[in-house]
Formats: sequence, C-alpha cells, structure tokens
Amino acid sequence: MALASLARRRAYVLSRNLSNSPADALKYSFSLTNFSRGFATGSEENDVVVIGGGPGGYVAAIKAAQLGLKTTCIEKRGTLGGTCLNVGCIPSKALLHSSHMYHEAKHSFASHGVKLSSVAVDLPAMMAQKDKAVSNLTRGIEGLFKKNKVNYVKGYGKFISPSEASVDSLEGENTVVKGKNIIIATGSDVKSLPGITIDEKRIVSSTGALALTEVPKKLIVIGAGYIGLEMGSVWGRLGSEVTVVEFAPDIVPTMDAEIRKQFQRSLEKQKMKFMLKTKVVSVDTSGNGVKLTVEPAAGGDQTTLEADVVLVSAGRTPFTSGLGLDKIGVETDKAGRILVNDRFATNVAGVYAIGDVIPGPMLAHKAEEDGVACVEFIAGKHGHVDYDKVPGVVYTHPEVASVGKTEEQAKELGLNYRVGKFPFLANSRAKAIDDAEGIVKILADKETDKILGVHIMAPNAESSSTKQSLPLITMQQVRTLHECAMHILR
Repeated sequence: MALASLARRRAYVLSRNLSNSPADALKYSFSLTNFSRGFATGSEENDVVVIGGGPGGYVAAIKAAQLGLKTTCIEKRGTLGGTCLNVGCIPSKALLHSSHMYHEAKHSFASHGVKLSSVAVDLPAMMAQKDKAVSNLTRGIEGLFKKNKVNYVKGYGKFISPSEASVDSLEGENTVVKGKNIIIATGSDVKSLPGITIDEKRIVSSTGALALTEVPKKLIVIGAGYIGLEMGSVWGRLGSEVTVVEFAPDIVPTMDAEIRKQFQRSLEKQKMKFMLKTKVVSVDTSGNGVKLTVEPAAGGDQTTLEADVVLVSAGRTPFTSGLGLDKIGVETDKAGRILVNDRFATNVAGVYAIGDVIPGPMLAHKAEEDGVACVEFIAGKHGHVDYDKVPGVVYTHPEVASVGKTEEQAKELGLNYRVGKFPFLANSRAKAIDDAEGIVKILADKETDKILGVHIMAPNAESSSTKQSLPLITMQQVRTLHECAMHILR
C-alpha cells in the first residue's frame, strides 16, 4: 500500500466533520470543560493527552492537533498503529493476499490458460513482504505526527491523577505528562483460555500465527470468529490441514445466518474442517507436537486431536491492565470495558475512553470514528458515530462484508421488512472471470424501502486497503446489488 494513499485516506477521515445526528446517551452526564486553546512554547500541560497509539489513539491525537489543541500521544509498543498495523489487520491482510496468490497460481491459473512448470512457497520472502508493509505504515504515522505537531512519547502510561499520566519510557526513564483532557485508547488484547498457556511457538495467538517460520502440517484453530478463519485460511492455502474447534453451534455468530451457512460450506470446500459445539478440555505440549483433548459442549465422550501448532483465537478483551483506573475511580463493567456516555466521557471529569476499551464492536475503523468524535466534543464541537453503519468483514476468499442489521436482528426487533437476494452465479461478470461463488442479500423496510442491512459474500466484498463507514464494492457487486434491489421491489 502506498504511503501517499494512506496519507490521503487519513487526511479525509481526519478533516471531515461527522454527522450531527444524536447518539444514544449512555449512563453518565457530561459537562463540557472550558480550556485555553493556546499554550506558551515549552508548557508542560497539554489540552489533550492520548494513552495508546493505535487506530483510535493516533487518529484522535492528529485530529486534536488539527483543531489547534496542544496534544501528546503515549504509546508503549515503540511503534505506532497499535495491534491493527503491527500484529493485526495489516500483516494478516498481507499474508492473506500472498497466500491467495499462491493458491490461485497453483489451482486456478491453468484453467485461464496460464501454465507454470512449478509453484513453490518461499515463506521467508512472504514474511519479509509483510514486515516491510508494516514498517512503512508505522513510520508513515510517525511522519503524520511530526507534520501535525503531535508530541510522541514512547512508554507505558498510567494514571497518577485524572489530569496526570506517569510514563515509564522504553529507555528506562520516568516522566509525568499533564493534560486537561486524557483519552484512554489502549485497545484490546488476546483473550486467554483457562489451562492454556500461549508460548507463541506451538500454542500461538494471532501474533504468533503471523510469524510462523514454517508451514505446520496440522493446525488447530480454537475459535471460529473473524481472526481464526482468516488465519486458518492463510495456512490452509499454504498446505496446512486446518481444523477449527468452536464451542458455539455456529461460526461467526454475529453474521447473518443464511450467509453464514453458505460461508461455512465454501470454507469446507477449501478443506477446512469444523468441530462445532465442541469444548477444549486440556492441552498437552509434553511431546513434539500438541495434543488437544476435546468433548461435546453439552458433555460426552472425549476425543484427542493432534497438531503441530494450535492457534488460540477465542476473542479479545479490553486492555486496561496497569493503567491505574482504580486509582482515579474510572468505572468499568463486568467484562472490563470502560463505561462512557454519549460524549465518550467516563464518570471521572476530564477522562475519556474510545475504541476497544469501551462497549461496541472491536474494530479499527470504529475506533477511528470514536477518536474523531471524542476530540470534536472536547473541542466544543459536535461528534457522532452511528454504530449501525459500522461494517464488518471477514477477509477470506470469498470475503464476507456486512453493514446494518442481520435478518435475525430484524425479526427480534419486530421490524416489517423485505429481503432481496441475488447469487453471483447468475452474474455475467462473475461468470466471465470464473469466480462466481457468493450472494448479495439486502434487508429493506417493507413500507419505506429504507435499507436496514446489506450482506455480501463474494470475492473483494470489501477493500482491505480502506476502512470507511460503508463497505466499498466493485462494479460487479454494484450490478448485483441493483439486481437484488429490483428483486426486493418486485
């Protein structure tokens, strides 16, 4: 991805004003803090301090600086971009693309008249390309910080008061950063499972799965969510025998049920195996490989599975460890999420939270929108995020992109709706390129035709290089959407 493209996209996100529609108010009341816009050079106090340099944090910091606020961002990793750019969205998409190219060359090129004498995986080169993309992008954000005059502090920040953060720097020093408004944007961490120790070698999280030094012969994925299916796809394409173990009765439970069933069938045709309604009882790493003992979720006979590598992908949890939230009295829920009102303010005056640490979808583009809206509120403007318009995407092949409500949600809410569906199998463009697996499904209000939800399973259902508030679709998909809409209106 070209750095110039990244800059243009970020500039667009950061410069635009959000909608003035009212957000759903949460628990706490809010009183807008008055502050001085100008500070003398060298002043230790900031208008805004952001703890965390991920998609929510760095976007919030840049937006604050663009609004004329003296801003400091604290990041413990040593590189900006958070999980998404360093060990999440970006490296996973790099490997998904590279592995798909290999799979296409091996299985599809010949039918298009492109013959190769041999195709082989050069895993070190594949990993190097991934690492280069990550490095370029994280350095690019540092460049944006410098351009927008955001002060960048590398270290672990924790609260010592509602307006002060103590930072243990990567060099071993300690400093105190003061701010009239402090935004918590520390993101999320891998959710562990009882009795399973992640060593990032044989039992790995998504971080370790992005850095394996050889293709495992057998890979077991615990968890059939977005990350598990994406990483399973990467290594399955490169030659691993992949088995997905899931406690729930379905894969990706937030997905529209009809789409989900077709999606699972597609993955099974790619030789991905599924063990649903299955509980992991224990893991044994005493031998050369890994032995997993599993049993039916409802109880029953136990079975032993063997693998070279086990990927734990059971979700993510808010990262608030060591922040000192209890010291200043910030309230959290049972899941460890920070409770905020509709202006992203916590119950402690001057302290805000955005992104994965608050309720809502744990998605990078959602965190970005949170960051912009939060800073706009701090600056006395009006920010807004419509969580009904936050897309979700599984970047497998075919991809699955959705925005709005599923049919199950529409039924639960008692909405009066109609459904339009159209298969890519009947789409001429899809047939012409011999890639016609997929479907478009639209839910619309029966009386007004207002779109309630859009679900697409198809190649390139979402662009992996851009995260905006709606899925980006190809012209092929536009034509299919048109045909689907016509079906609804008949």
